[in-house]
Amino acid sequence: MLKTIIEACENFCQHQIRLPSTIEDIQTKKRTLIAYLDINTADGRQHRVYIAAEPSFVQRVSKLFLEEDESDEETLIDMILELANLIVGSAKVIAAESGESSYTIDTPHFLKIDIFDFSYDFSKTLRVENDAIIIAIKELNG
Repeated sequence: MLKTIIEACENFCQHQIRLPSTIEDIQTKKRTLIAYLDINTADGRQHRVYIAAEPSFVQRVSKLFLEEDESDEETLIDMILELANLIVGSAKVIAAESGESSYTIDTPHFLKIDIFDFSYDFSKTLRVENDAIIIAIKELNG
């Protein structure tokens, strides 16, 4: 599951932001906008997917979709929610096309603007230039 979500995030960076990304195991210790959404698999397992992006990464998304050079906090929160929805929704399609088990996704929720300090099972960080986004997954009923 992490593999398809990372692939979806890489695709977003390449096709929407139009810049290459690199993948790291090390998480950023900077302040991030943090959202999550839950995934329910066909076999009854539930996972929480966290999307935590530095404000500069989210501002890139805001510039892309809203053409705003400097968005306010409320707009950045809306953008992290939209980003979570876009990435995990795209991953769902990638998973279905590759024959992985299907899943449904719930509505994204905003958590906070702070250092990412939630418990997780797997995570990766993608970087676009100096901006980072963390993808982390926690199994909820495992």
